[in-house]
Amino acid sequence: MGYETLQFELHGHVALVTLNRPPVNALNRQARAEIIAVFDEISAREDIRCAVLTGAGKTFCAGADLKDRPNLEQPGDFLEHNRITRETGNAIRECSKPVIAAVNGAALGAGLGLMASCDIFYASENATFGMPEINVGLAGGASMLNTLFGRSTMRRMFYTGVRLTAEEMLERRVIEKITTLEDLVPTAMAVAQEIASKSPLAIRYAKQAMTLVEHMPQRDAYRMEQNYTMALAQTEDAKEARMAFLEKREPKFTGR
Repeated sequence: MGYETLQFELHGHVALVTLNRPPVNALNRQARAEIIAVFDEISAREDIRCAVLTGAGKTFCAGADLKDRPNLEQPGDFLEHNRITRETGNAIRECSKPVIAAVNGAALGAGLGLMASCDIFYASENATFGMPEINVGLAGGASMLNTLFGRSTMRRMFYTGVRLTAEEMLERRVIEKITTLEDLVPTAMAVAQEIASKSPLAIRYAKQAMTLVEHMPQRDAYRMEQNYTMALAQTEDAKEARMAFLEKREPKFTGR
Protein backbone atom coordinates (compact mmCIF):
# COMPACT_ATOMS: atom_id res chain seq x y z
CA MET A 1 0.00 0.00 0.00
CA GLY A 2 1.29 3.48 -0.88
CA TYR A 3 1.31 6.41 1.56
CA GLU A 4 1.77 10.14 0.90
CA THR A 5 2.23 11.59 4.40
CA LEU A 6 4.50 8.89 5.79
CA GLN A 7 7.23 6.49 4.71
CA PHE A 8 6.93 2.77 5.28
CA GLU A 9 10.01 0.52 5.19
CA LEU A 10 10.45 -3.12 6.14
CA HIS A 11 13.76 -4.23 7.67
CA GLY A 12 13.53 -7.96 8.22
CA HIS A 13 10.58 -8.41 10.55
CA VAL A 14 10.60 -4.77 11.69
CA ALA A 15 8.51 -2.00 10.13
CA LEU A 16 9.94 1.53 10.20
CA VAL A 17 7.18 4.15 9.93
CA THR A 18 8.36 7.74 9.40
CA LEU A 19 5.94 10.66 9.63
CA ASN A 20 6.74 12.76 6.57
CA ARG A 21 4.57 15.84 6.23
CA PRO A 22 6.97 18.82 6.08
CA PRO A 23 7.82 21.02 7.74
CA VAL A 24 6.65 19.75 11.14
CA ASN A 25 4.71 16.55 10.39
CA ALA A 26 1.44 18.13 11.54
CA LEU A 27 -1.55 15.80 11.47
CA ASN A 28 -4.34 16.55 9.03
CA ARG A 29 -7.18 14.30 7.92
CA GLN A 30 -5.04 12.46 5.36
CA ALA A 31 -2.16 11.91 7.77
CA ARG A 32 -4.50 10.49 10.38
CA ALA A 33 -6.15 8.18 7.86
CA GLU A 34 -2.75 6.92 6.68
CA ILE A 35 -1.49 6.31 10.22
CA ILE A 36 -4.59 4.23 10.90
CA ALA A 37 -4.10 2.35 7.63
CA VAL A 38 -0.40 1.60 8.15
CA PHE A 39 -0.82 0.29 11.69
CA ASP A 40 -3.80 -1.79 10.64
CA GLU A 41 -1.53 -3.22 7.93
CA ILE A 42 1.23 -3.89 10.47
CA SER A 43 -1.28 -5.65 12.73
CA ALA A 44 -2.48 -7.88 9.90
CA ARG A 45 0.86 -8.85 8.34
CA GLU A 46 2.48 -12.02 9.68
CA ASP A 47 5.92 -11.02 8.41
CA ILE A 48 5.99 -7.96 10.69
CA ARG A 49 6.74 -8.56 14.36
CA CYS A 50 7.58 -5.08 15.68
CA ALA A 51 7.42 -1.45 14.51
CA VAL A 52 9.33 1.79 15.05
CA LEU A 53 7.59 5.17 14.69
CA THR A 54 9.66 8.32 14.08
CA GLY A 55 9.47 11.61 12.20
CA ALA A 56 11.29 13.04 9.20
CA GLY A 57 13.45 16.12 9.68
CA LYS A 58 13.90 17.73 13.09
CA THR A 59 10.36 17.28 14.40
CA PHE A 60 8.61 14.12 15.51
CA CYS A 61 5.12 15.63 15.25
CA ALA A 62 4.13 19.18 16.18
CA GLY A 63 0.52 18.13 16.68
CA ALA A 64 -2.69 18.68 14.80
CA ASP A 65 -2.82 20.90 11.74
CA LEU A 66 -4.99 23.80 12.94
CA LYS A 67 -5.79 24.75 9.35
CA ASP A 68 -7.49 21.37 9.01
CA ARG A 69 -9.83 21.75 11.98
CA PRO A 70 -13.53 21.55 11.14
CA ASN A 71 -16.03 24.38 11.53
CA LEU A 72 -19.58 24.37 12.72
CA GLU A 73 -21.12 25.06 9.32
CA GLN A 74 -21.43 21.43 8.22
CA PRO A 75 -23.49 19.19 10.52
CA GLY A 76 -21.38 16.39 11.94
CA ASP A 77 -17.99 17.87 11.00
CA PHE A 78 -16.69 17.90 14.55
CA LEU A 79 -18.01 14.41 15.29
CA GLU A 80 -16.20 13.00 12.26
CA HIS A 81 -13.03 14.92 13.12
CA ASN A 82 -13.08 13.75 16.74
CA ARG A 83 -13.70 10.16 15.71
CA ILE A 84 -10.71 9.91 13.35
CA THR A 85 -8.55 11.76 15.92
CA ARG A 86 -9.35 9.15 18.57
CA GLU A 87 -8.81 6.27 16.17
CA THR A 88 -5.36 7.53 15.14
CA GLY A 89 -4.01 6.81 18.61
CA ASN A 90 -6.10 3.67 18.98
CA ALA A 91 -4.62 2.18 15.80
CA ILE A 92 -1.17 2.39 17.42
CA ARG A 93 -2.29 1.44 20.92
CA GLU A 94 -4.27 -1.56 19.68
CA CYS A 95 -1.67 -2.66 17.12
CA SER A 96 -1.02 -6.37 17.63
CA LYS A 97 2.73 -5.77 17.44
CA PRO A 98 4.87 -3.68 19.85
CA VAL A 99 5.52 -0.13 18.65
CA ILE A 100 8.64 1.81 19.66
CA ALA A 101 8.58 5.62 19.47
CA ALA A 102 11.86 7.21 18.34
CA VAL A 103 11.15 10.86 19.14
CA ASN A 104 13.56 12.90 17.03
CA GLY A 105 12.39 16.40 18.01
CA ALA A 106 9.29 18.15 19.27
CA ALA A 107 6.35 15.89 20.20
CA LEU A 108 3.52 18.28 20.90
CA GLY A 109 -0.22 17.94 21.38
CA ALA A 110 -1.47 15.21 19.11
CA GLY A 111 2.17 14.33 18.47
CA LEU A 112 2.65 13.60 22.15
CA GLY A 113 -0.53 11.55 21.91
CA LEU A 114 1.02 9.45 19.14
CA MET A 115 4.05 8.82 21.34
CA ALA A 116 1.88 7.98 24.36
CA SER A 117 0.11 5.34 22.26
CA CYS A 118 3.38 3.47 21.68
CA ASP A 119 4.94 0.84 23.95
CA ILE A 120 8.56 1.97 24.41
CA PHE A 121 10.00 5.49 24.15
CA TYR A 122 13.43 6.71 23.01
CA ALA A 123 14.31 10.35 22.38
CA SER A 124 17.06 12.41 20.81
CA GLU A 125 18.93 15.10 22.75
CA ASN A 126 16.94 17.88 21.08
CA ALA A 127 13.51 16.36 21.76
CA THR A 128 10.86 18.36 23.62
CA PHE A 129 7.45 17.26 24.85
CA GLY A 130 4.31 19.27 25.56
CA MET A 131 0.55 19.59 25.35
CA PRO A 132 0.10 23.24 24.22
CA GLU A 133 -3.63 23.01 23.52
CA ILE A 134 -4.40 25.73 26.06
CA ASN A 135 -2.29 28.17 24.01
CA VAL A 136 -4.55 27.85 20.96
CA GLY A 137 -7.86 27.91 22.78
CA LEU A 138 -8.39 24.17 22.91
CA ALA A 139 -8.90 21.64 25.70
CA GLY A 140 -7.78 18.07 25.20
CA GLY A 141 -5.10 15.56 25.99
CA ALA A 142 -5.50 15.10 29.74
CA SER A 143 -5.97 11.35 29.32
CA MET A 144 -2.76 11.17 27.24
CA LEU A 145 -0.75 13.09 29.84
CA ASN A 146 -2.24 11.00 32.62
CA THR A 147 -0.72 7.82 31.13
CA LEU A 148 2.77 9.33 31.27
CA PHE A 149 2.99 11.66 34.27
CA GLY A 150 2.00 12.03 37.89
CA ARG A 151 -0.87 14.28 38.91
CA SER A 152 1.08 17.50 39.50
CA THR A 153 3.23 17.37 36.35
CA MET A 154 0.27 16.39 34.20
CA ARG A 155 -1.87 19.27 35.43
CA ARG A 156 0.93 21.84 35.16
CA MET A 157 1.59 20.79 31.56
CA PHE A 158 -2.11 20.85 30.76
CA TYR A 159 -2.80 24.26 32.33
CA THR A 160 0.32 26.06 31.11
CA GLY A 161 1.37 24.38 27.87
CA VAL A 162 4.93 24.08 29.22
CA ARG A 163 7.38 21.85 27.34
CA LEU A 164 9.65 19.31 28.99
CA THR A 165 13.12 18.49 27.70
CA ALA A 166 14.36 14.98 27.01
CA GLU A 167 16.44 15.19 30.20
CA GLU A 168 13.35 16.04 32.26
CA MET A 169 11.45 13.16 30.66
CA LEU A 170 14.29 10.79 31.53
CA GLU A 171 14.35 12.06 35.12
CA ARG A 172 10.63 11.25 35.36
CA ARG A 173 11.28 7.79 33.89
CA VAL A 174 8.90 8.44 31.02
CA ILE A 175 11.40 7.70 28.26
CA GLU A 176 13.82 4.78 28.14
CA LYS A 177 16.96 6.51 26.90
CA ILE A 178 18.36 9.67 25.30
CA THR A 179 20.63 9.34 22.27
CA THR A 180 22.15 11.58 19.66
CA LEU A 181 19.91 12.32 16.70
CA GLU A 182 22.10 10.11 14.52
CA ASP A 183 21.89 7.15 16.91
CA LEU A 184 18.18 7.44 17.68
CA VAL A 185 16.60 5.30 14.97
CA PRO A 186 19.42 2.71 15.00
CA THR A 187 18.97 2.35 18.77
CA ALA A 188 15.21 1.90 18.44
CA MET A 189 15.64 -0.49 15.50
CA ALA A 190 18.12 -2.63 17.46
CA VAL A 191 15.58 -3.09 20.27
CA ALA A 192 12.86 -3.76 17.71
CA GLN A 193 15.01 -6.44 16.06
CA GLU A 194 15.58 -8.03 19.47
CA ILE A 195 11.81 -8.13 20.06
CA ALA A 196 11.29 -9.52 16.55
CA SER A 197 13.64 -12.41 17.35
CA LYS A 198 11.22 -13.72 19.97
CA SER A 199 8.24 -15.95 19.30
CA PRO A 200 5.75 -13.80 17.35
CA LEU A 201 2.88 -15.55 19.11
CA ALA A 202 4.37 -14.87 22.53
CA ILE A 203 4.90 -11.21 21.65
CA ARG A 204 1.34 -10.91 20.33
CA TYR A 205 -0.06 -12.40 23.54
CA ALA A 206 2.20 -10.14 25.62
CA LYS A 207 1.07 -7.01 23.74
CA GLN A 208 -2.59 -7.94 24.15
CA ALA A 209 -2.12 -8.65 27.83
CA MET A 210 -0.26 -5.43 28.59
CA THR A 211 -2.81 -3.34 26.70
CA LEU A 212 -5.72 -4.92 28.54
CA VAL A 213 -4.33 -5.22 32.06
CA GLU A 214 -3.09 -1.63 32.29
CA HIS A 215 -6.26 -0.46 34.02
CA MET A 216 -7.49 -3.75 35.48
CA PRO A 217 -7.38 -4.81 39.14
CA GLN A 218 -4.26 -6.90 39.77
CA ARG A 219 -6.22 -10.02 40.71
CA ASP A 220 -8.22 -10.01 37.47
CA ALA A 221 -5.22 -9.00 35.36
CA TYR A 222 -3.03 -11.85 36.61
CA ARG A 223 -5.81 -14.38 36.02
CA MET A 224 -6.13 -13.16 32.44
CA GLU A 225 -2.37 -13.41 31.91
CA GLN A 226 -2.43 -16.98 33.22
CA ASN A 227 -5.08 -17.79 30.62
CA TYR A 228 -2.85 -16.32 27.92
CA THR A 229 0.06 -18.42 29.18
CA MET A 230 -2.05 -21.57 29.10
CA ALA A 231 -3.10 -20.87 25.49
CA LEU A 232 0.46 -19.99 24.45
CA ALA A 233 1.87 -23.15 26.01
CA GLN A 234 -0.04 -25.23 23.47
CA THR A 235 1.59 -23.58 20.44
CA GLU A 236 4.52 -24.92 18.40
CA ASP A 237 6.48 -21.72 19.09
CA ALA A 238 6.28 -22.23 22.85
CA LYS A 239 7.52 -25.80 22.52
CA GLU A 240 10.33 -24.66 20.22
CA ALA A 241 11.34 -21.94 22.69
CA ARG A 242 11.65 -24.46 25.52
CA MET A 243 13.61 -26.95 23.41
CA ALA A 244 15.98 -24.27 22.12
CA PHE A 245 16.62 -23.08 25.67
CA LEU A 246 17.39 -26.60 26.88
CA GLU A 247 19.56 -27.37 23.85
CA LYS A 248 21.38 -24.01 24.09
CA ARG A 249 20.62 -22.96 20.50
CA GLU A 250 18.78 -20.18 18.70
CA PRO A 251 15.05 -20.92 18.33
CA LYS A 252 13.39 -21.21 14.93
CA PHE A 253 9.92 -19.72 15.21
CA THR A 254 7.16 -20.36 12.69
CA GLY A 255 4.38 -18.24 14.18
CA ARG A 256 2.25 -21.34 14.89
